[in-house]
Amino acid sequence: MKRLLKGATLVFGAGSLGGLANSLALWLLGAYGITASLGVQLAPALSKAWLYPRLVWGGIWGFLFLLPLLRSKPLKRGLLLSLGPTLVQLFIVFPYHTRHGTMGMGLGALTPIFVIAFNAIWGIVAAFWLRLTGE
Repeated sequence: MKRLLKGATLVFGAGSLGGLANSLALWLLGAYGITASLGVQLAPALSKAWLYPRLVWGGIWGFLFLLPLLRSKPLKRGLLLSLGPTLVQLFIVFPYHTRHGTMGMGLGALTPIFVIAFNAIWGIVAAFWLRLTGE
């Protein structure tokens, strides 16, 4: 039981850290106008109300790291597991919860590429954090 709690705590923390990295990357690219210059309307304001749910969901998605997949290959593991939140964002959140259409196309044609890239940041940061902590 103690090992399970330790593992759950570590993956939640790693996922939250990945969520922070993902969020800061998204905010920075939006703040510097990079997303807008590429025709994508992703430029959130950095606020507690925007950041907090992203950290919590990052932690919840971190539970994917309990799956025994590619443990010795953190880069591949992070990229593979980042497909979970990517697919949910593109095919559930955007069309049904934000009304930006399937794959967020209402935000711009390159939106899916940005979603894949930002979620890859989440997965890679989380995977490497777990590797650094010895998990």
